[in-house]
Amino acid sequence: MDTDLILLGHGSGGTLSHQLLDELVVPTVSGLAAKQQDDAALLQVGSSRLAFTTDGYVVDPLFFPGGGIGSLAVHGTVNDLAMIGARPLWLSCGLIIEEGFSRRELAEILTDLRRAADRAGVQVVTGDTKVVPRGKADKLFITTSGVGLLEHDLEIHGASAQPSDYIILSGSAGDHGMAVLAAREGLDAGGLQSDSAPLWELVAALLETVGAGLHVLRDPTRGGIATTLKEIATQSGVLLTIEEAAIPVKSQVRGLCGILGLDPLYVANEGKLLAFVAPEVAETALEVLRQLPLGRDAAIIGRVEQGEPGRVRMRTRVGGMRMIEMPAGEQLPRIC
Repeated sequence: MDTDLILLGHGSGGTLSHQLLDELVVPTVSGLAAKQQDDAALLQVGSSRLAFTTDGYVVDPLFFPGGGIGSLAVHGTVNDLAMIGARPLWLSCGLIIEEGFSRRELAEILTDLRRAADRAGVQVVTGDTKVVPRGKADKLFITTSGVGLLEHDLEIHGASAQPSDYIILSGSAGDHGMAVLAAREGLDAGGLQSDSAPLWELVAALLETVGAGLHVLRDPTRGGIATTLKEIATQSGVLLTIEEAAIPVKSQVRGLCGILGLDPLYVANEGKLLAFVAPEVAETALEVLRQLPLGRDAAIIGRVEQGEPGRVRMRTRVGGMRMIEMPAGEQLPRIC
């Protein structure tokens, strides 16, 4: 295959995206090993440990049920910090604005962004704005970077899953991706809204109650639960077994996916987390999450097992086993 063609695809969330990252971006820019590639970088500064992350947002449409690009840019970045156990503190915000974009809409987006930052307990402390000629961008792109502080000595990474760990999902799968797609295509989503939200409250509760029993955190964004679990299985070199019947999926998501031929496991969330916890604290972790509004539908969906490293399998509702693989490409482009 001509590797130049990789740059022509949507790229996010599928095998082409991982091939591009593994073969070009990461080796050229940083050389980080696969086990070190978490959602945020861990930085030692004197006696303090800081987390640093950055992400770009190109969602279409800019407003969708349950949110918009402004709040999404905050939530996505603070959640990446939280997923290595860091309290989010500061953000930067870069705007790429297409000439002719509505000043009223821009004001609405920035107000939404500020409200989301206030809700998440972070400050936007720096940024940049560029205006490009009409036709050189699609209305508005936002890039946010974030800095957070680790207030503990735990090591929470994608490479830290251990055999016998339980896998907890904090709520229903696929809400964000299907809400955005329905808004884009004018589909009746039955009141479905994006789950876009800051997750630090859930993480802080887990840190306080289960401590060292918490091994892995990851938010299943692009590529959904399936892709995220596959990444963790590969990083940790373990076999994961999940239970289809245990995975919460809203009826609206299940219905839309059935009509469109999509799999909810590969559809993005922006307000859910996956937590891998030691078996002796699994029930405690589940109860803690269920006591919080964003975790009331939390469920144990599987376990880490000894077996072929990097494999994810799902026990189906009828009792068979289905292997979970990376998608060949992105099912839903421009959802974040």
